[in-house]
Parts: sequence; C-alpha cells; structure tokens
Amino acid sequence: MAISTKSEALIQQENQFGAHNYHPLDVVCTKGEGVFLTDVDGKKYMDFLAAYSAVNQGHNHPKIGEAMIAQVKTLALTSRAFRNDQFPPLLEKLCKLTGFQKALMMNSGAEAVETALKAMRKWGYDKKGIEYGKAEIIVADGNFHGRTTTIVGFSTDPDSTSKFGPFTPGFVIVPYGDLEAVKKAVNKNTCAIFMEPIQGEGGVIIPPKGFLKGLREVADQNHCLLVLDEIQSGLGRTGKLFAFEHEGIRPDGVTIGKALSGGYYPVSAFLADDEVMDVFTPGIHGSTYGGNPLACAVASAALDVLVDEKLVEKTAELGQHLEARLKGMKTDKLKEVRVIGLWAGVQLKPEAGGARKYCYLLKDRGMLCKDTHVDTIRLAPPLVITREQIDWAVDQLEAVLQA
Repeated sequence: MAISTKSEALIQQENQFGAHNYHPLDVVCTKGEGVFLTDVDGKKYMDFLAAYSAVNQGHNHPKIGEAMIAQVKTLALTSRAFRNDQFPPLLEKLCKLTGFQKALMMNSGAEAVETALKAMRKWGYDKKGIEYGKAEIIVADGNFHGRTTTIVGFSTDPDSTSKFGPFTPGFVIVPYGDLEAVKKAVNKNTCAIFMEPIQGEGGVIIPPKGFLKGLREVADQNHCLLVLDEIQSGLGRTGKLFAFEHEGIRPDGVTIGKALSGGYYPVSAFLADDEVMDVFTPGIHGSTYGGNPLACAVASAALDVLVDEKLVEKTAELGQHLEARLKGMKTDKLKEVRVIGLWAGVQLKPEAGGARKYCYLLKDRGMLCKDTHVDTIRLAPPLVITREQIDWAVDQLEAVLQA
C-alpha cells in the first residue's frame, strides 16, 4: 500500500512496532491548544474527548506548562525516601479544596483505585473487625476502574477480563443504579461500597436520582465505607467539583486523577478523612513517583486553573446548553441522550450501524470523539470550550446523524 501522508507513515510504523492493545481513530496529533488538536498533516480538529477528562483545563494550558517547566529545571524526583518542598503545599491545597482531611498521592488512576481498595479492606479489618481474609467490597456491573489484574477481576466487560485470571476474590457485583440489590448484598463482611457516581467508560451512565444518597444511607446503617471513583467525573466535568455533590452527600473516600494534572503528567490521589487514611502506616504502601515534586507543581497549577478560571461554574452553565442542543437534534437514529455538565452519552439505535463510523465521519469534519460499547458516542470537551464552539460541534454531529 502506497503511503501518501505523514499520518499514514506513522500509523504504519505504530502498527508494525507497537502492541495492538488499542484501536484508535486514525488521526496522528502533533499539537494541542485549548479545545483544538492539530495532526501531522496540518489539519485542525476540535477535541470532544479531552483525553477521557484529563485535559479539562484545555490542551497545553500555559500556566500549567510554565509551572512544569520551572519545576523540571530545579528538581523532578526524590522518591518518598526524602521530603520535597512541593509536596506539603499541594496536600494542603488539595484537602482544603475538596474538604477531605488527608490525601495520598499516586500516579495513574488505577494506582489511586488500588490504594483505595487497600484502604477499604484494611479499614474493614482494623476498624470494623471483619475476620481477616473475608472482607467484601460491593461494586457495580458496567464499571470501569482501571486495568490492573485486581481491578479487571471485578469488571463485567469481557474485553477487560479476557483470559487474565485467576482473579482476586472479595468483590460482589450488583446492577448499577439498583439500590435494593446493594441492600441485599450487604452482610457482616462488607467493608465498603465502591462505585463510580457516573459511569464514564460505560457511556456516561447516570444512575437514578437518589441512588448515591441511598448508598450513603446503606453504608451508614451497616457500618461500612462508601468510596467513589471520581477519576473521570471529578474536578469539574459534571458542573460540580465532584459528581457526588449533585446529591448533597459526602463519601468516606474518593479517587481522583486525570484532570488533576491538566493532562501534563500522570498524577492521582486517594482522598479520605483520618478515620480511613490512618490505616496506612510507614512501609505498607507507597510509590517511588507518588508525590514527586514535578507532579506536585503540575497538580497545584492545574487546581489553580480550575478555580481561577471558574471552570466548574462555567461547566454547569454550558452543560445546560449542551443538553438542550443535543436533545433538540433532528435525527431518527437516536435512542437516548444522557447529559450531565459537559459530559454526554449519545446512544444510537442498533439499526444506526454502530457509533464508530459516525466518529470517523465527524473526524472528517474536524471533530474528534470516541465510540464506546458499540452504539454510544461519548462527548467530553475540555471545560474551556465556548458556547459557540459547542454549537458548531453539535451542528456537525446532527449533520452526520442525518446522513
């Protein structure tokens, strides 16, 4: 096959030398700014995925970039064997912003989840008195919490679990959004309920109103923890700092990542109060890179951008406009549109022929988004997007769905 563009050459190179564990759209990006990406052949696209919410602050935000460059010139890594001057101020900023008493810094989102799982189990043994080895965590079907072997062991996605067993026991899977099923699953060995307040990878699945509040009540009544995974939904994506705020509850712990660095660097955290976090003592959990000075400088700047530019408040306002525009589209291919903040799952009817082909049609029009679970187009632009840019994007989506 003749190679006619730089993109094609790079795609061929990737296919030859890289493991085929992803099936990306065939666009090779080389530059990002705000809501836009540019490919190696010079074509510009509006990004409606935002790296799965990692670039909520927009691509290549200058304030975050400047903080990263300044820090990389002085000190990047000490390991946690020594202390550094960027770590304590970030911990205080993060705790005061989120309202939790303690933060435990990690790198990837999956590491934050693994940290939370350890905390839940150890709390169950140390604080609840569960017999060792029998702690159970209630989780939801359709979940996505990461890719480690422990995490995929309680996934219901066949691709995630494909021949990676045997898996870690101790997880009870219930239907997402079914409060009665949660109540039935609770027993004396339940140490925690662990769920996404909104299932992002599942296609922006929003639970019934009152579900999160009900989980809080079940946890309180049965002396177990409620821990929520806000790695995609947190830090402004839904029009609140955290998605759980929509129901006025407070979990015992929360995992965050992705937008915690504005897309510049892998930074994640597990947040909780002393009652939970005090189960960790020196030597039983850690990370060489967790809380490194470069990560802390980047995360601090990323949080400042969220606050100073009022991105959470802007998202709440623009989210209403996005929802109205999406639900007003004229097409016979829609089954359902789910929207919260600047996050939407556009679910197509099966006869539409799958979401991926529409993502390619949108790419040709200069808009990038991603399909999930065959029939859903997932939309999640950077939170710096404008009302006019939303209108342009929805016009493109409506056009391809009318074709």
